[in-house]
Amino acid sequence: MALQKIAAFSDGAQGGNPAGVWIGDTLPAPAEMQRIAAELGFSETAFAAPEGDGRWRVRYYAPEAEVPFCGHATIALGAALARQQGDGVFSLSLSQAQITVEGRVHGDLVQAALQSPPTRSAPAPAALLADALALFGYTAQDLDPRIPPALAHGGADHLVLALRSRAALTAMRYDLEAGRRLMQGAGLVTIVLVVAESDQLLHTRNAFASGGVLEDPATGAATAALAGYLRDLGWPHGGVIDVVQGEDMGMRSRLRAEIKPEPGSSIRVSGTARWMLDEDGA
Repeated sequence: MALQKIAAFSDGAQGGNPAGVWIGDTLPAPAEMQRIAAELGFSETAFAAPEGDGRWRVRYYAPEAEVPFCGHATIALGAALARQQGDGVFSLSLSQAQITVEGRVHGDLVQAALQSPPTRSAPAPAALLADALALFGYTAQDLDPRIPPALAHGGADHLVLALRSRAALTAMRYDLEAGRRLMQGAGLVTIVLVVAESDQLLHTRNAFASGGVLEDPATGAATAALAGYLRDLGWPHGGVIDVVQGEDMGMRSRLRAEIKPEPGSSIRVSGTARWMLDEDGA
């Protein structure tokens, strides 16, 4: 199958995070998957092949490295499988977890939802917090004390920094190479910057220097990790949060995370996906 370009977690027919989706009978060699992802240049590309018993083997590549899990590329893959196989729930074998993704076609859009790997969280180490604040030019006074800095996991590791104001989120700036060194040194996939407009509506930005990308416009894995952390924190989420991301990039995206009460349990992350047209309309 040809490489598909799909924007996941779109805001209707606009916005969303572009992902590559490659589906074939067998997965290409790792070096070939890395080459394809680098040439495409999207933050992640998902590669999938059937492995029997109705399951799909999936690997994810950023332009510079393989990553263990990517939420928006999983949503894009669920959309592509729904178009190819028909509406349904698809079982995925990742490098470090077993998950599912659901896809249902609605005209030009596809509604898709993934069940994340298990979640966990822990307080952010003081040295890592200091380095992250310095990277972005923030101070401790910029942080929202209701959501303390934390390491959050939902298939991949993320640092969560909650800010007091939307203005501070809009002002996010950092040096890509310095961010790459920090994230790779700490084993982070992204750094999640978040502002809580209300208990159930949050605005986020995701620095993704570890993958060679300054910022992602929609990040399902980080949203799952954030939702799991809010559950651990006892945040009054009421079982669901809505996340607006990518607005400061001009690529407004919407993600919904449904949160079960059981500690560590999977997070359901859902949104819409749209196919992207090339400049020549192909």
